[in-house]
Amino acid sequence: MTHDSGRMMTGYPHEPVLLHEVVRMLSIVSGGTYIDCTVGSGGHSESIARRLEAGGRLVCLDRDPDAVHISKKRLAFLGHRLVIGQASFANMADFLQERGIKMVDGVLLDLGMSSYQLEKSGRGFSFRREEPLDMRMDPDLPKTAYDLVNNASRQELESILREYGEEKRARIIAKRIVRVREGNPIKTSLELAELVKAVSPVRHGTKARHPATRTFQAFRIAVNHELEQLVSFLERLPAVVREGGRVVIISYHSLEDRIVKQRMEKWEHPCTCPPDFPQCVCGNRPLFMRVGKRPVRPDSREVAKNPRARSAVMRVAERVLQ
Repeated sequence: MTHDSGRMMTGYPHEPVLLHEVVRMLSIVSGGTYIDCTVGSGGHSESIARRLEAGGRLVCLDRDPDAVHISKKRLAFLGHRLVIGQASFANMADFLQERGIKMVDGVLLDLGMSSYQLEKSGRGFSFRREEPLDMRMDPDLPKTAYDLVNNASRQELESILREYGEEKRARIIAKRIVRVREGNPIKTSLELAELVKAVSPVRHGTKARHPATRTFQAFRIAVNHELEQLVSFLERLPAVVREGGRVVIISYHSLEDRIVKQRMEKWEHPCTCPPDFPQCVCGNRPLFMRVGKRPVRPDSREVAKNPRARSAVMRVAERVLQ
């Protein structure tokens, strides 16, 4: 996909997910350095930036060049205190190192899709729009959702749907995809959505999810290597967070949240000694302490305003003093 400034949004979307909780949990120091690893349209970043003073800096990343373009305009008031660029959150440490930034005071990672990506990007992220079946967050990635849907074997399709979408009807959907594409390639997001809908039971009620939700999640994760990116990010994260600094991560489905939860537990309890040892001899010391044992979730008012927030789960950890 080429960059098309003609598609840029003229305004900014609604308030981002868990905005007030993010700002509160980051415990912002006015002269600190903070990084938003998935800046999107800049909603969280703007609220962080408004709390920074002369010595404070904000670093913003996104894989999507459109997001970088939008946020650069929105956050221009920061002047030289804004560092922004196109990069995956998995490459955060390299991005900081290349710019001479050794440590940060806070990290935000929001793993959700932005309103712009769903509604304006034209890349087939939404099952409600007739768009090319692309789903790449970074338009330079080699494979699109079209490539996977039309070229992967039935077994590969079933594995993607089961593993990344936790789709119970993975086999039925995979078989239907293979059957349909034998006639003509499946080219658009709406074609894929209708295909899944045709082999799914009818559900009623205002809270019923679209039957293609998990299928679209699965192909998006596969195309963008999202889980591998998350694991890489978490492995390198401790080295760039200053003592007392906070990490705030918002995930939207159980696969992501499980990875984040398990890693935070490991950071807090890294000891590998057998449980019957009288004292620790492995030498592994805690890297972070979780802030609140239970995750933060949107309240009913936020979900009413923004239904996409309903599945958001926020976990927070603070870098331990060494």
